Amino acid sequence: MRTRQDHGNARAARDTGQDAGRMRWAMLALLFACRTSLGFQFQAMGSTAPEVAGAFGLTLAETGTLIGLFMLPGLFLALPIGYAANHVGDRRLLAIGLLVMGLGGATAALAAGFGSLALARILGGIGFAVGTVCFSKMVADWFAGRELATAMAMLVVSWPFGIAIGQIAHDWIMIQYHWRVAFAVAGTYCAAAGLALWAGYRAAPGAAVPHGAAAQGGMPRRELGLTLIASCAWAFFNAGYLVFLSFAAHALQAGGMPAREAIPHVGAASLMMMLSIPLCGFLADRSGRPDALLYGCSTIAVLCMLALPVSGRGVIACVAFGLVGLGPAGVIMSLTGQAMSPARRGFGMGVFSTTYYAITAPAPAVAGWLVDTSGAPRDALALAALCFALTIAANLAFRIAHPRLR
Repeated sequence: MRTRQDHGNARAARDTGQDAGRMRWAMLALLFACRTSLGFQFQAMGSTAPEVAGAFGLTLAETGTLIGLFMLPGLFLALPIGYAANHVGDRRLLAIGLLVMGLGGATAALAAGFGSLALARILGGIGFAVGTVCFSKMVADWFAGRELATAMAMLVVSWPFGIAIGQIAHDWIMIQYHWRVAFAVAGTYCAAAGLALWAGYRAAPGAAVPHGAAAQGGMPRRELGLTLIASCAWAFFNAGYLVFLSFAAHALQAGGMPAREAIPHVGAASLMMMLSIPLCGFLADRSGRPDALLYGCSTIAVLCMLALPVSGRGVIACVAFGLVGLGPAGVIMSLTGQAMSPARRGFGMGVFSTTYYAITAPAPAVAGWLVDTSGAPRDALALAALCFALTIAANLAFRIAHPRLR
């Protein structure tokens, strides 16, 4: 027979659990709002590219290089950032990174040519590299073993959400004021996000504390192999998306669509993925068949990239790409939970991000070179289609390697 004390203890435990649940979702909301600044800052270059290229006489290859430079610092810094996360602390490191992104926006607003724009993009890329490692780790710390797939899918959505807002806001700001103001607004958002994170974030009470080899940045060979394969899937997926963002509007215009219509259609695809990513993650959890969803959605993405440059099919391709093709982002990110142990999560995300940057950083520049060489924007979209096909191959390789390496 339960005593009054037993009832009191049960009620206290229930209240504690509810408080912890509310805190988890509050932290996720804060991280979502702060991570949105990454996409908003990244898109500033893509949205203002026509005006910036006209002002400084840039080629498409140079424009693509500036877009891709945002990813370059992570190639060299992801591993050190993953190591630093074990010693400096996630909140401090991420707040500094967001402030550096704000400095990058200010530098772009004052740019005098390609060199200063490149410096601005590199500064933004440094902060982006910190965010790539820390945001996912912080969400995994709060949601490990419980609702992780849902939380990770929602975190992933913050990136296209920021890009979609940027596609709308930067274009409006550029028309109403100047392209420099768009960069200044993006930088201000990043700085404000850094301050909000510093003031409001609290570490997860049950977060794993690295020790031994994990504290020094080590990973067993089996975890390293799985992490590298998973990172390839994520990198190819994002490389295809970045090329789409950079050159889909050009392809639509080449097919006869006016620029004022082409840009909103590309932005609509990013808005639609805010629905498709959580839905795909939910269906993957409920059905227990994440691979089937990933293969089906990625196949649709390949077909959309090939159909988009075809006159009369561009709008349908953009809609299908946003509603279906971009859906498996959260499913791909969930591979990290299967690849690395909690105690090695900081360094593991550094490894994960290194491969991600190595593949995504050159993708827009390569696409720009293809278009400069052939004069056909469809060549850039063909590269995006190849990237989505390689996403399928990487996920298949992970499934083959997982039972062997585990």
